[in-house]
Amino acid sequence: MEKLKSSKKRIIGLKQTIKAIKTDRINIVYVANDAEENIKNSILEVCRGKDIQIVFIDTMKKLGEACGIEVNASCASLLKD
Repeated sequence: MEKLKSSKKRIIGLKQTIKAIKTDRINIVYVANDAEENIKNSILEVCRGKDIQIVFIDTMKKLGEACGIEVNASCASLLKD
């Protein structure tokens, strides 16, 4: 998770993450366990069949902190190198 805060190649938020997954630009997706089920399901559905590592984080608050932002985050991702 340290990669999230330090990386300049991170994406935070559902819409941006899904768009990047669909264009095959992502290799790791972080999802908050306490995010709404429809958000988690949307991300998991888009990731299905792709070679993407999915990492679950306990809370949206922890994920937001890991991203270096002061608000909660339901999901985040790292772009491929």
